[in-house]
Amino acid sequence: MDKTEKFFVDFLADPAKGKLRDTIQHECGSVTEWVADRLHIKDYITTISTACSSSANAIFFGARLIRHGMLDVVVAGGTDALTKFTLNGFNTLMILDQQFCKPFDDHRKGLNLGEGAGYIVLVSARVAASLKNELVCRLSGYCNANDAYHQTASSPDGTGSYLAMKGALERSGLKPEDIGYINLHGTGTPNNDIAEGTAIQRLFDPHYPAMSSTKSFTGHTLGACGGLEAVFSSLSVRQGLIYPNLRFETPMKELPFVPVTSFSKGQPIQHVLSNSFGFGGNCSSLIFSKL
Repeated sequence: MDKTEKFFVDFLADPAKGKLRDTIQHECGSVTEWVADRLHIKDYITTISTACSSSANAIFFGARLIRHGMLDVVVAGGTDALTKFTLNGFNTLMILDQQFCKPFDDHRKGLNLGEGAGYIVLVSARVAASLKNELVCRLSGYCNANDAYHQTASSPDGTGSYLAMKGALERSGLKPEDIGYINLHGTGTPNNDIAEGTAIQRLFDPHYPAMSSTKSFTGHTLGACGGLEAVFSSLSVRQGLIYPNLRFETPMKELPFVPVTSFSKGQPIQHVLSNSFGFGGNCSSLIFSKL
């Protein structure tokens, strides 16, 4: 989209101008092709587009391909670019905060948009046994659920969020109290934060792990957020990191818990839950565990 926008600036001024090669990058799988070409990947290439859960679902899908013996190594994640089209779209929805976002704060007003890319490498047990480099962690659980509530809003009771987290825990064989840290989806919009928070209360009450939204640092990177936060979560498991929820001041009156506001390392974290919830009710949760 960012390339297409550049094309139209010149084209609208003069229909004889504009670089057509910019428009061929418009298709959502073009970045996947770029990454695959750079890494000389030819065996299996695909793109998943499920809004803000896209790269979490790509990781989820990669794990399933390995689990079923179809692949031994998967590079999975996502990327998204900040564009005028995206900015205007979210502005139309009236969920942008004109100041720095405040996820899970009672006075939150909306999200900040960001851009970036995040990828992880998944390997089968057979390949893992042959590697000389130390593995970072293990993807122990994953689940996708859809509450089909609304095109752009989460269900008020957090049905999709709850089902995704519950399903990831069941696949991993873990209990809620085993989770040491939650990387919240935490966009900072009134609707999203209350939906996710309600689902967390339903699943974790009364024992809440440390939790925070790293989108307070990166902004909401949309299709890239699941990949970026998979990297953050992997590092959290490996190094015992808990990231602060920036600018949090006032607890949400509807919830009995608050996010962490200070950075710490060397924490005894065994399992991290990472949430990525997208438009259309498409909700995914991943669990990263110590080896």
